Amino acid sequence: MKIGVCYYPEHWPKSRWPHDAQKMREIGISIVRIGEFAWQQLEPRDGELHFDWLHEAIETLHQQGLKTVLGTPTATPPKWLVDKHPDMLALDQYGRPRKFGSRRHYCFSSIAYIEECRRITELVAREFGRHPSLIAWQTDNEYGCHNTSLSYSTNAQLAFRRWCKNHYDSIDTLNQAWGNAFWSMSYQNFDEIDLPELTVTEANPSHQLAFWRFSSHQIKQFNKAQTEIIRKHSPGIPVSHNFMGNFVEFDHRLVAEDLDIATWDSYPLGFLDRDAQDAQAQQIWMRTGHPDTAAFHHDLYRGLCNGRWWVMEQQPGPVNWAPHNPSPLAGMARLWGLEAFAHGAETVSYFRWRQAPFAQEMMHTGLLLSNGDEDWAAKEVRQLHEDIQKLSAVLERDKLPEQTAGTVTAETAIVFDYSSDCAIRIQKPGGDSGLHASVGGRFDPLEWTQQAYSALRQLGLSIDIVGQDSDLSNYKLIVVACASIVTDTLASNLKRTEATVLILPRSGSRTKNGTLVDNLPPGPLGELIPLTIIRSESMPPAWQETLTTQDHAGNKLSCTSCDWREQVQTSLTPAGSFSDGWGFLYKHHKIYYLNAWLESESLLALVSSISLSAGLETVQCNAGLRLRRWKNLVFAINYGPEVVQLTELSGLPETDKKALKSDLIIGKSTLFPSDAAIWAV
Repeated sequence: MKIGVCYYPEHWPKSRWPHDAQKMREIGISIVRIGEFAWQQLEPRDGELHFDWLHEAIETLHQQGLKTVLGTPTATPPKWLVDKHPDMLALDQYGRPRKFGSRRHYCFSSIAYIEECRRITELVAREFGRHPSLIAWQTDNEYGCHNTSLSYSTNAQLAFRRWCKNHYDSIDTLNQAWGNAFWSMSYQNFDEIDLPELTVTEANPSHQLAFWRFSSHQIKQFNKAQTEIIRKHSPGIPVSHNFMGNFVEFDHRLVAEDLDIATWDSYPLGFLDRDAQDAQAQQIWMRTGHPDTAAFHHDLYRGLCNGRWWVMEQQPGPVNWAPHNPSPLAGMARLWGLEAFAHGAETVSYFRWRQAPFAQEMMHTGLLLSNGDEDWAAKEVRQLHEDIQKLSAVLERDKLPEQTAGTVTAETAIVFDYSSDCAIRIQKPGGDSGLHASVGGRFDPLEWTQQAYSALRQLGLSIDIVGQDSDLSNYKLIVVACASIVTDTLASNLKRTEATVLILPRSGSRTKNGTLVDNLPPGPLGELIPLTIIRSESMPPAWQETLTTQDHAGNKLSCTSCDWREQVQTSLTPAGSFSDGWGFLYKHHKIYYLNAWLESESLLALVSSISLSAGLETVQCNAGLRLRRWKNLVFAINYGPEVVQLTELSGLPETDKKALKSDLIIGKSTLFPSDAAIWAV
């Protein structure tokens, strides 16, 4: 793994650049992302190109042996371009323009803007595409950030009508697919179709789902226009994009089809405060981030580009954009880097090199303070660099490649599908609903998926997060966490698998158009387990019910249900029953259907039992400890406030206990908070 940093030479005097480059090298940085917000500096007026400064900046970095990731500058179109094409601006769901003065002020459906992006991308790619320091490209920056995936402009409306015409045989087919007989919503032709905005009450869910799919398609096409140009002028250099955390406004798998590397921007403390609804969790993990948030996204994005993934932006200290911005616990900047290494990251790049003394991100820390002195994260990056050197030496000693795409060995898979998430989010049974619903909280499909992931990770398991078309043949346990819309490929693969399968609530409940399935949920998954869902209910926050069942070994198992429950019709005998007679948890051969949501401790206990029945070796970790296996390395990372004695972990294999006594590469078997121990087996 390489260590990188995000650098903005245009913010600093040229006399500072050589000093910065030398200092980067000294603390262990080898990759620098540059240029993604610099359109105005590259082209201050229409057609007036100023590339000399960027040449000089890249060459200054190159002289210190630093490799460059060059961004296309299309996330920040300059003022003269907005004045030239005023209709390039996106409109929000209330019809208000997203004006100039910050960033991402463009509509993905603006043909004029797309052509300008092609032009500047071609100029930059032709100018810098064969520079010897260039190691990768980044297209744009954080597609969809600041709620910009969806635009309600005239350009978007016209493009959506064309998209609908291409995706439905006729207007009658569209009316039938969307259920437009309801409330007299039928159209006579495609030119009548408006965008799903400003309706008196909620817009048709199928209309919203179609608009979300269209918007994902527009982002894919926008991205593809740049990747094609880059590959033409910069052959052999991989192309990436930096996705975000807890973000489902478009289909990332679709966009990643045109990328070589999936990267994402990791801000564990910002995500905790922005997206977590549990005040107790916010208090516990305030300075470390939740133990599974970064890891979940590492595995999610690792699954997009055949295992090639980076962290393009790693939080080094307090950020500026969350409701509250505490400082990380000492050691966390290093620990987050080691967690990424454990999941197979090729690069972890810290955002940013130096804190900006002006504009919107003045309160966002960097590796350096705004005056140029080192902040404490710089010291932790030095330590991370030393750690990586030690780990690389072990991999070399054992004749293992330092980095091989897709080589994280996992026996457990979680199925997560973006369109299924959208279909449920549009009509969540409580709280925010619709395309602009906030992420997190009760009834949230992404949150439920993350809770299932967290339960598996607390058992010391390594996990792949896969899409519906992924190969499922090598897993012992498959959790269908977010697949309300089940594809034929997923249904077929699940029928063929010999793995144990756990199907979570709401799976197989919707058609591809977001309507209810004809044969009742779980739809196509009913071929795996003979049951149907005849009623479902969303429960108020105060409702909980504890019932008793048995684990895989026949021991008593108590489970507390919350939030959601489904009534099942089947000849199968449930594992338990609620007080009103509704059954709980059904099994048919190696297929489980969980028809109620569980609070976290109950979910952990149930998943533990099912994992053992699937033949998985589990380790009982406490709330803050996490284990991860990668190649012949085992990582133990302590996010919690307690000291952990690793040799005393229940279920830890004897090979690991032996290695803890003799083969520790980093750390000690007594693991203190915000520290890691790594050993080879």
